[in-house]
Amino acid sequence: MRLATALFALAAAGIFAIWAWLGAAVEMPQSPFGPGEKLYCLSYAPFRGGQNPFGPDIPIDSRQIDDDLAQLKQITDCVRTYSVDHGLDQIPEIARRHGLKVMQGLWLSSLPDLSRKQVEMTIALANRYPDVIQAIVVGNEVLLRGEMSAPALAQTIRQVKTQVPMPVTYADVWEFWLRNRELAAAVDFITIHILPYWEDLPIPAREAARHVDAIRKQVLAAFPGKEVLLGEFGWPSAGRMREAALPSRANQGRTLHEVLARAKRDGYRVNLIEAYDQPWKRQLEGTVGGHWGLFDAYRRRAKFTWGAPVSNHPLWRWQAAAGVALAALAFAAAWLTRQGRSPPADMWARIAVIALTSGALAGLTIANVPLESLTWGDWLRSLAWAAAALIAPILVAAALVSGVTTPSLVRMLSGPAQRAGQLLELALGMLLVLVVVLAIQSALGLVFDPRYRDFPFAPLFGAAVPLLLVTTPETSAVGRRSAAQTFAALTLILASVYVVLNESLANWQALWFCAGLVVLAITLLRVRDAPG
Repeated sequence: MRLATALFALAAAGIFAIWAWLGAAVEMPQSPFGPGEKLYCLSYAPFRGGQNPFGPDIPIDSRQIDDDLAQLKQITDCVRTYSVDHGLDQIPEIARRHGLKVMQGLWLSSLPDLSRKQVEMTIALANRYPDVIQAIVVGNEVLLRGEMSAPALAQTIRQVKTQVPMPVTYADVWEFWLRNRELAAAVDFITIHILPYWEDLPIPAREAARHVDAIRKQVLAAFPGKEVLLGEFGWPSAGRMREAALPSRANQGRTLHEVLARAKRDGYRVNLIEAYDQPWKRQLEGTVGGHWGLFDAYRRRAKFTWGAPVSNHPLWRWQAAAGVALAALAFAAAWLTRQGRSPPADMWARIAVIALTSGALAGLTIANVPLESLTWGDWLRSLAWAAAALIAPILVAAALVSGVTTPSLVRMLSGPAQRAGQLLELALGMLLVLVVVLAIQSALGLVFDPRYRDFPFAPLFGAAVPLLLVTTPETSAVGRRSAAQTFAALTLILASVYVVLNESLANWQALWFCAGLVVLAITLLRVRDAPG
């Protein structure tokens, strides 16, 4: 009892220490704003919750836009829009009431009728609100998407320019301006997007400001005499890593501080992307697409305060408490199933390792469920991962003390007679099947379609380590290994090798996920069918 209590105390202390470190606030540079200064401009879309720009042109309630602009006027003098449908044509009138300027966008695409409607509505708005709309952005990244040719785009820009009183520009990723330099003659100023996270060779947060500075100078040199507006700069606060580019609140805060400080020093304008998180973008770009806002999507709360330290896990105490509770349940399961026996010290040590590992990852596993879930399929997958990660330490702790071994996949997938066994053994086998299915699905997704997929490293590792520790070399010394398990193990190992090579050694999320795949593969290679 004393040993179990001491080991639980160590595991709990370890969990708390890990979360205290994860939740520690990161110091930010000095605020780039002086007294009374605001952001030059901020990309704004009014969609909330399940609202999105897809489907029927249903207008957003003007009261919703009014609430947003009332909040945004405290931090900026301008909002940039991208379209005039779904009620976004209401923004200039509401912005006027709040003393805001608008960089009015119109959406061009491969659909001529819809593009023509955007052009006509934008021209009408520009002439109705010349005191509010300070510039027109004719098209956004239409060349990047390959939906329009450069000559056709230039013709559309000139068409708009002859019918509005304010400056006209086009906005695209910086490379597409360098590839289509003839467009410069059609615009009054050049609007470039520099998003270090999305570069073909992703830029780490620590190098983002230097990257922006270098690219901007390159574009200035390519277009002498033209003003260059940084029309989009931002950093995501959540989502998957791309090489060494890590989405996080602290990285978002630091990159925005550093780029705005350079812009102030060198005297150029920056529009940040974006005001509010947009959940609908996750349909296009995965989890990371919905987390570029300065404010969260649902409560409209700021993610950081300029110049103040930023925590990546502001609720870390609750996450630590959840982990300690899971560790307590693992030890309690072991104690209640010992049936008067006195488990050896090495068994308690294994339970302590399980409790520490799964407990430390529990808070991250739970937090990522709503973060990484958008569709019903996402929710089912995330909840299945969470269930596996939270059940595994409890089930395995009980199995260790009871002397129960993990049944093979073949036995679990065979008929009822083959599955016959005590309830704990059956539950352990079902857990193994669930984790293997989820792991293979995630691994193959990251092999064949990786760009927007998350790495479920926390629930995978939280479930795989207990399964490994309940299946020791001693318990697998007899019997035979099924071909199905060998194939599954090789699939996981080969996938892990590919993912590491594809994502690079700089991506610790990928490395951790692949370590979990290897741990699970070892478990599969250890699990044997009983003789006969």
